[in-house]
Amino acid sequence: MNDNISVLVVEDDIDVNNLLCEILSKRGYHVKTAYSGSEAEMCIKQCDFHIILLDLMIPGISGEELIPIIRKIKTMPIIVLSAKAAQDTKIEVLRLGADDFVSKPFDVNEILARVEAQLRRYMIFSNKSNSENILKYKDLTLNSESVEALVKGENINITPREFHILEMLMSYPNKVFTKANIFETVWNDEFMGDDNTVNVHVSNLRSKIAKIDSHSEYIHTVWGIGYKMS
Repeated sequence: MNDNISVLVVEDDIDVNNLLCEILSKRGYHVKTAYSGSEAEMCIKQCDFHIILLDLMIPGISGEELIPIIRKIKTMPIIVLSAKAAQDTKIEVLRLGADDFVSKPFDVNEILARVEAQLRRYMIFSNKSNSENILKYKDLTLNSESVEALVKGENINITPREFHILEMLMSYPNKVFTKANIFETVWNDEFMGDDNTVNVHVSNLRSKIAKIDSHSEYIHTVWGIGYKMS
């Protein structure tokens, strides 16, 4: 049932690349492979993918360099797979625009579960009908049909998770959402209390909005509680 869903696997280790292709193909996904950042960039510009699995240490353009290139033109989820397991690395790739991070060596079933979770959210956003709202707040517009966020009419190129956070906040602009609320809804996982992931994504959103409208506050921090629209 996944034969209409295309996945790009960017991994220079042939054995790992083959393994990922095998497990994804068995689930019915249409899989395209790339073995370098330059090859991946060419694939992304020529074809539309629903999700990307990306290694960081690849020849040519590195994974860290490739993420912002992708984010300038595409909004599909990016799952980073890397042996660089340091917390700083995870935070950095999330700041750059990745949606998830899986450390190597990885469990096959975990990869499949994370791919399915990311695709569920992305496909829901991509398939919403015209009747399901364009949300507006100040000069910020969220289009659920095209999965776009516009500030003063200019696209801010947000990731699916950033989109989902904005959608939560803008749907209930007077409500204060705790970090636990946001994490458990957007990541569909248990909030462990010390996770900096939500802060990173909110910081990314603020930076992207401020590049176009630096004079208005859109996302307000309620100290000790969480976030709401300003």
